[in-house]
Amino acid sequence: MPLAVYILGLSVFALGTSEFMLSGILQPLARDMDVTIPQAGLLISAFAVGMVVGAPVLAAATLRLPRRTTLIALLAVFGLGQVAGAVAPTYAVLFVSRVVSALACAGFWAVGAAVAVSLVASNQRARAMAVMVGGLSIANIAGVPAGAFLGQHAGWRAAFWAVAALSAVALVGVVALVPRTAVPTGDDRPQLRKELRIYKDKQVWLALVTIALNAGAVFALFSYLSPLLTDVAGLDESWVPTVLGLFGLGGLIGTTIGGRIADAHLFGTMYGGIAASTVVLALLALLAESPVAAVALSLMLGVSAFTTAPALNARMFNVAGAAPTLAGATTTASFNIGNTVGPWLGGLAISAHWGYQSVAWTGAVLAALGVAATAVASVVQRRSAASRVVATSSPSKADQPVG
Repeated sequence: MPLAVYILGLSVFALGTSEFMLSGILQPLARDMDVTIPQAGLLISAFAVGMVVGAPVLAAATLRLPRRTTLIALLAVFGLGQVAGAVAPTYAVLFVSRVVSALACAGFWAVGAAVAVSLVASNQRARAMAVMVGGLSIANIAGVPAGAFLGQHAGWRAAFWAVAALSAVALVGVVALVPRTAVPTGDDRPQLRKELRIYKDKQVWLALVTIALNAGAVFALFSYLSPLLTDVAGLDESWVPTVLGLFGLGGLIGTTIGGRIADAHLFGTMYGGIAASTVVLALLALLAESPVAAVALSLMLGVSAFTTAPALNARMFNVAGAAPTLAGATTTASFNIGNTVGPWLGGLAISAHWGYQSVAWTGAVLAALGVAATAVASVVQRRSAASRVVATSSPSKADQPVG
C-alpha cells in the first residue's frame, strides 16, 4: 500500500473532523456568536449543503484536470476556509466559510478516491478505499472529541485552528508524496453524458432517498447531542467529548460489522441497521433524562448507523455501476442531503419549544421512513429481476413449434 494512500487518509481525517466537530462545540459557539442553538446548528447544514452541491459538480468539473494539482488546490482552499472560520467576526462570515470549506471537501473526496484507486493494483482497491474511509472513522473517534475538548477549554475557535494545522500537514504530504497521475484517456476516459443516464433509473433515486433518510435520522439527533446530554440528561459539558468518542467507537464497530455482512446480505443489512436506528432513537427520546441511558444509546446509535453505511454505499454502486464517477458523487451528495435536512428539521422541532428530546423523535420518524424506502426498493428489485427472467426465458419466434 503506497504511503500516498495513507496521506489521503490523513487528509480525510482533517476533512471529517471539520465536518462533524461542530456538534461538540455548538453551545460555546452559540454563546460567543450570540445566536440560538438551532441557528448554530444551521452551520452543520451549511457544510452539508456545500457537500451536496460540490460532490457532483466538482466530480464532473475535474474529470479532465490533473488530479494531483486538483487535490493540492482543494486542500489549500479547505485549509483557508478553516482559517476564515477561526477568525470570523460574525455569524454570516462563519456560515460562508463553512460552505466554501464544504465545496472543497466534496471535491477532494471525489478526486482523492480516484487517485487512491489509481495508485494500487486492482485487487487492492477496496483496501485503498478502506484507508480513506478509515480517516473518517478516526475523525469521529478522536478528531471530533478532541475538537469538543479544545472548544470547551480553549474556545471554539481553537478547534478551527487545529483543523487548519492538520490541513497544512496533509497538504505538505500530498505535495511531497502523491505522484502525478494521468487523466484517463481513450476507452477509459469518463464521459459525463453517458454517466448522466443513471438518473433515468428509479432504483438510483430509491437508493438516494434511502441514504438521505438514514443520514437525516442520525444527524437530526447527532447535531444536537451536546445540549441533549447537558440540558436533558444532566451531564456536565466535560462529558460531551467522551460521549462523542463513544459514538465514533460505535461507528467503527458498525463499519466493521457492516463491511463483513453487507456483501452477502445487502437488503438484510439495510433493514436491520435502519430498523435498529429507529428503535435506538425512539428509546433515546423516551429515556433521555437518564444519563446512563443517554450515553449507552449514543454508542448504540453509532453502531446501528454505521452498520448500514457499507450496504448503502454498495447498493448505490450496484444500481449505478455503469457510471462510477457519478455513483460516488451521488452517494456523497445523498448522505449530505440527509445531513442537511436532519439538523434543519431538528432545529425546527427545538424552535417549536418541543424540547431537545424532539430531535430524537424526529430522527426516529426519518429512520422509519428509511425502512419503508428500503422495502419499496426491495420490491422494485424483485419485480425487475422477475421481468428480466421472463424476458430471457420467453421463446423467440424461431423457437416456436411449427405445425
